[in-house]
Amino acid sequence: MTDHILHDEKLKDLEEKAMKIRELIIEELVEAKSGHTAGPLGMADIFTALYFHILKHDPKNPEWEERDRLILSNGHICPVRYAAMALAGYFSIKELKTLRKFGTRLQGHPERERLPGIETTSGPLGSGLGQASGYAYAARMDKRQFRIYCITSDAEHECGNHWEAVMFAGKYKLSNLTTIIDRNNIQIDGMTEDIMPLEPLEEKYKAFNWNVINVDGHNIRDFIDAVEQTKAIVEKPTVIIARTIPGKGVPDIEGDFNWHGIPPKPDEAKHFINDIRTLKGKIKSEHE
Repeated sequence: MTDHILHDEKLKDLEEKAMKIRELIIEELVEAKSGHTAGPLGMADIFTALYFHILKHDPKNPEWEERDRLILSNGHICPVRYAAMALAGYFSIKELKTLRKFGTRLQGHPERERLPGIETTSGPLGSGLGQASGYAYAARMDKRQFRIYCITSDAEHECGNHWEAVMFAGKYKLSNLTTIIDRNNIQIDGMTEDIMPLEPLEEKYKAFNWNVINVDGHNIRDFIDAVEQTKAIVEKPTVIIARTIPGKGVPDIEGDFNWHGIPPKPDEAKHFINDIRTLKGKIKSEHE
């Protein structure tokens, strides 16, 4: 990707792609009969912005040395990543129906050696930022120009090894590293602020020498603007706290932590997809 200017027509196209990705997520999950629903739906706008506007990457050459690295720490939301990758051309959309099936490349947590375009194998929460920080540190040593993006959940901030990586990146001023927090306020057994409060999250990162940007995770324009701002920061890493709604696009499940780790049944899937398609026609952007 070389054109980072977001014209109104491009924004509308991105919004439509995000809705398509939400449909594909539902189709993946109902076929798999297992998996996570709320988180993937909530991150559809961000993954759309990354794969179709922000990232420097080539689906036809996924091992291109100068590609940006996207590391997914909270690997359980991989249905959204798989949907975005399929739509971008890494593999066929039909392959999405193999999610979580025996022998598939699309495992329930991404596996680097199975699927080209996946940088790391993820599963244990709290590990991704350490991996991303290592990438960023090595890239700087080698004077490489690609950037590293790491997506994390808010709940995995309960893991101590995540904060070790926060300290490491802050100490070494890894300005080529951007962390994106899916701040949806839920985890598998309830609300984050009830189970293990994370706030004040912004102040915590600032204390470890990070630049902090807060955005609406469903406003694609604002998210892209935030990522562009990170490129002007040369003295510290940046964290983008993206406030998202789990289950976004399906009103009946929005904000409900019970949908963190269950898939829709076939009759529910039809209802969910109808909701998504209906909302598609009602999306209003800043340019409309």
